[in-house]
Amino acid sequence: MSTSTVPEVEHNDRFFLRGRDSWRAPWADYRWLRDNDPVHVVDDSEYGRYVVLSRFQDVFDAVRDTGRFSSAQGLTLDADVMALFEGRAAPIVMMDPPEHTEIRRLVSKPMTASAVARFEGEIRSFVDGCLDRVADATAQHQAVDIIDLLAKPLPSFLVGHYLGVPTGDQARFDGWTDAIVTANAEGDPSRATAAFAELFGYAGELIERRRREPGDDLVSQLVSAGSVDGDWIVGFVFTMVAGGNDTTTGLLGGALELIDGAPGERAALLGDRELIRPSVEEFLRLTTPVQNLARTATEDVEIAGVPIAAGQRVMLLYGAANRDEREFGVDAEHLDVRRRPARILSFAYGAHHCLGAALARLAGGITLEALLDRFPDFTVDAAAGRFAPGPFVRRYEYLPFARA
Repeated sequence: MSTSTVPEVEHNDRFFLRGRDSWRAPWADYRWLRDNDPVHVVDDSEYGRYVVLSRFQDVFDAVRDTGRFSSAQGLTLDADVMALFEGRAAPIVMMDPPEHTEIRRLVSKPMTASAVARFEGEIRSFVDGCLDRVADATAQHQAVDIIDLLAKPLPSFLVGHYLGVPTGDQARFDGWTDAIVTANAEGDPSRATAAFAELFGYAGELIERRRREPGDDLVSQLVSAGSVDGDWIVGFVFTMVAGGNDTTTGLLGGALELIDGAPGERAALLGDRELIRPSVEEFLRLTTPVQNLARTATEDVEIAGVPIAAGQRVMLLYGAANRDEREFGVDAEHLDVRRRPARILSFAYGAHHCLGAALARLAGGITLEALLDRFPDFTVDAAAGRFAPGPFVRRYEYLPFARA
């Protein structure tokens, strides 16, 4: 077993809002936090005091406790973020039970593992088309950007399919997502106001289109239900677009880096194809595309002797928790494609468990199967790769890929 060969970089501050190159290897800082300061207090000149949880059990307990750790004031450190949704229904990820429970019930059935399995053939066909372009581009054994050719188009296709978005419109999602992520990275979500407005406007148009021309997509099902407010459906479309695009990209780019850095684990996958789909859980654990999100304490609480005041933000450091030796054993930071973790935090847990989890797992498994079949000896140049901006999602926006 092995981890990536990219060297880790030390920082003076063990926790800070990362972006770009500081996403390259946060693991040493995460380890230090888990071992020495698992309830880490930050006094920030812009966001005030907040607390960072890094051990698995602490994060696991907090993410399930929607009564004391609320999502309703947003998932970032910015107290004004909810102003972006003024006059509109909040996205489901920014609701708490019981309101959240009723809405989730309406949209969860089409997103179950058995429901998304019917989509397997279309996913495989799309992935094969992407890999055809990769094969053509690497025919002379030159490196290509695997993010541009595969890891970025795939999630746009997945989200577009489920929402019933015409193929020609799906590329627009990437522009909106990039604008929102960049604004968050710069600490000023208001700079994405235009992208929010365009996205919400498009969602409203999509709903009206599906009222006139219903299909078998999720938006058509919600519209036909009749009991769902159209404004809420707009919020759900926002959640799918903003939450589904860059996270799947993060999984795929990170998984390729891990495979390339672990020759023994690659050999295991190539030697037993039946290992590939179950191993997606391990890749999800180690990549943890959404590295951290915040909650707001609704009352005074105490964790490991550290007081947290009502109204204070609490950052849940999923990326650190998913590598916690206390939960996953002494080799927790190493790739083991035979590991079958009982619980991971890559999709959160409990009431806010990601609705798209089954789809992401299926797409990840199909993609890794197809890629290893066609390019068993591929390489990626992680050192030359470039990470995207943004303090929440760790993903490559450029990653050179070559066939051996």
